[in-house]
Amino acid sequence: MATLEILYFAWVRDGIGKDGERIESPLPETTVEGLIDSLVARGGGYAEALGDRKRLRAALDQRFVPLHTSIGSAKELALFPPVTGG
Repeated sequence: MATLEILYFAWVRDGIGKDGERIESPLPETTVEGLIDSLVARGGGYAEALGDRKRLRAALDQRFVPLHTSIGSAKELALFPPVTGG
């Protein structure tokens, strides 16, 4: 069975209560946003941390992607708040 590693950073990690998890790989046409929807449906910290898509950024296999991107054959998804420089 193929798996997808999901990594959580900053307040996303704090809200969910863990650094990451492995799940069974979704269908390749599943979008990042679609996967987030399934995580939000778990309720609790997932719903709180991932509920507002405007506050989330994503990377597939360490490349920044828009949330409407299909997961395809990616092995890693990172979810994190927008990053600001200073």
